[in-house]
Amino acid sequence: MASPRTVTIVALSFALGLFFVFMGTIKLTPRLSKDAYSEMKRAYKSYAKALPGLKKVGISSVLLRKIIGSLEVGCGVVLTLVPGRPKDVANFLLLLVMLAVLFFHQLVGDPLKRYAHALVFGILLTCRLLIARQSDDRPEREDSREEQHVNDQERNKVKQS
Repeated sequence: MASPRTVTIVALSFALGLFFVFMGTIKLTPRLSKDAYSEMKRAYKSYAKALPGLKKVGISSVLLRKIIGSLEVGCGVVLTLVPGRPKDVANFLLLLVMLAVLFFHQLVGDPLKRYAHALVFGILLTCRLLIARQSDDRPEREDSREEQHVNDQERNKVKQS
């Protein structure tokens, strides 16, 4: 039977992956929801206006929306389908995207209800990453504890003789 940690990581990976595939697709195409797509277009125009440095670099609101949407779809697919370390990389990239989105919302002065989802999913991504990293560190600690226990037993034997 799988450990609770493994079940948690798999469940979070799958749910977060599907969410980001969905949200990224909304940013890229109006096929899922025309209203949500037009709202995304409007929001990214306001983000681009608030950051005039993007225009100087050659990044328009359309390009910014497509970059973030593509990252969300790509990383969402990795979180959902790909096993192993690539999930942690995708998780980290999505966490950076969520931080950028939070920055954009703060920059344009959006109310909390407009960016609460980014906060929640940023926290979930952080939890998933911490749980995944913790499970990697656990065996090393147990090995070092066993080695220390064996060393302590050997020292006790030397002291007794």
